[in-house]
Amino acid sequence: MGKTTRKLEVVSPVPADIDIANSVEPLHIAEIAQELNLSPKHYDLYGKYKAKVLLSALDELQGAGDGYYVVVGGITPTPLGEGKSTTTVGLCQALGAYLDKKVVTCVRQPSQGPTFGIKGGAAGGGYSQVIPMDEFNLHMTGDIHAITAANNLLAAAIDARMFHESTQSDKALFNRLCPPNKEGKRSFSNIMFRRLQKLGISKTNPEDLTPEEMKKFARLDIDPETITWRRVMDVNDRFLRKITVGQGPEEKGMVRETGFDIAVASEIMAVLALTTSLSDMRERLGKMVIGNSRAGDPVTADDIGVGGALTVLMKDAIHPTLMQTLEGTPVLVHAGPFANIAHGNSSIVADKIALKLVGPGGFVVTEAGFGADIGTEKFMNIKCRYSGLSPHCAIIVATIRALKMHGGGPAVTAGKPLDRAYVTENVGLVEAGCINLARHIENTKTYGTNVVVAINMFSTDSEAELAAVRNAALAAGAFDAVVCSHHAHGGKGAVDLGIAVQKACENATQPMKFLYPLDISIKEKIEAIARSYGASGVEYSEKAEKQIETYSNQGFSGLPICIAKTQYSFSDDASKKGAPSGFVLPIREVRASIGAGFIYPLIGTMSTMPGLPTRPCFYEIDIDTQTGRVIGLS
Repeated sequence: MGKTTRKLEVVSPVPADIDIANSVEPLHIAEIAQELNLSPKHYDLYGKYKAKVLLSALDELQGAGDGYYVVVGGITPTPLGEGKSTTTVGLCQALGAYLDKKVVTCVRQPSQGPTFGIKGGAAGGGYSQVIPMDEFNLHMTGDIHAITAANNLLAAAIDARMFHESTQSDKALFNRLCPPNKEGKRSFSNIMFRRLQKLGISKTNPEDLTPEEMKKFARLDIDPETITWRRVMDVNDRFLRKITVGQGPEEKGMVRETGFDIAVASEIMAVLALTTSLSDMRERLGKMVIGNSRAGDPVTADDIGVGGALTVLMKDAIHPTLMQTLEGTPVLVHAGPFANIAHGNSSIVADKIALKLVGPGGFVVTEAGFGADIGTEKFMNIKCRYSGLSPHCAIIVATIRALKMHGGGPAVTAGKPLDRAYVTENVGLVEAGCINLARHIENTKTYGTNVVVAINMFSTDSEAELAAVRNAALAAGAFDAVVCSHHAHGGKGAVDLGIAVQKACENATQPMKFLYPLDISIKEKIEAIARSYGASGVEYSEKAEKQIETYSNQGFSGLPICIAKTQYSFSDDASKKGAPSGFVLPIREVRASIGAGFIYPLIGTMSTMPGLPTRPCFYEIDIDTQTGRVIGLS
């Protein structure tokens, strides 16, 4: 790709991820930017190894052609791991450092929940990582903190508005919301004009409002039972899943139950990932619905008056962060929604900037969270709808070990040695597990996209097992299936994958197809997705039925669907491996993320606030007080 790429000196056995990351001195980020022909006026430095790429870069590149667009998904994940992030990075290192292609990796920012909880970091692994690995996995440039602040400002604004409405008359409330200036004159702010327009009030002078108009403007009359907006924090804390607020002596009579979600489940995170410009983000944040009035009308952030302030808190977070891989290829890191409880993809603006920067013949590789049934499905049906982009190739990452589990292999217990079945040849078990891979291939092909299977190889895999996966993938309709060793060898171990992906992109001829049209009902869209999982039907709780009816009556039925379900199975039951079918999918609750732009059904007992395990990852994390280096991240 250019002078910034470098070949790694790999050793065996592969050292710990953090040790590999610390063994490579990152290039100054200005060198990475220069290789992409990014002008210094289009990025702001955050230290030596990170920079925020400004949206002005996209404005300047509007006339440039786009590169090839590649999305990386995976089979249904297991505790054995598939290495999807590692494959995403390794492929880009192969394309840039070995195949001399212009390439940008687009990945999500990790949440501190899994970093300190059960999963560990998300920078890739082995010799295919984003560096500096510790900065990538921790605060980075503060985007998630900005989301947390904005989300919780809105939560505070909701409770404050209900409190003040309960203690003041209509006139007193109006006078407080629209106070006179030093000259004694009242005027409406920009955000107030948004509410007046929504109410159909054309008057511009506050003094001209009738008492009835004054009441309509000032009193939202939020129904506490309908509030869906919850507080967030970027830590796994099961004890905050349900809380009670309003217990102070001054809030008498305002007690209600609510709770916390993890920050990456905030609708504001989804807005960040799906926005296309600062003005679009402003509109989306203002349109977020937090609940209903007692009359049944949706109440938005702009109705409360806080949409502009939310945008101010998010004005820096909208810019993607430029980083680099171990081999010096560029990475754009932006947004971080989980695919099991949100739409699970990095941002549209990062992808669009990257596609212009690499230009025709270059490659942008972006990762979709968890298995292709949720991450890639949401990439296609939500992200691509809003971006207007279409992928040229979709990758599905698989491992022999994980396929053996899908084939009926023994249970895996954390901290105990792997069963013999996972480290010795068992072609029959692999072939049985390929039913999971086959369904992911078939589902992904329905979008009109060429599918390449990346077989992430371990040292215990046999040639016969690898051949069985390749044969099953091709039989299911994959464009190609390639064995990779990028964890152990970096980009060199993914060269064959890079060649296969290039061919798949060059042979992309079909137009993209969506799984469902937007003009059908909410239930019909949910059921179309359920069928792709293998479900025979969908069962709605009484609460979900009422919510669907409400959202349909409010005019929100034309939005795409973002199902929240377990990542560990096509079904709602995490224990059902392989490719289960004939099950009924239970819809417990349906929420509406109107600002982000999707309807959000929750399957079964899906939690939006994870908990910490008995032995969290933070047991391993510490700092070398002599050098200041972080140790123990994985």
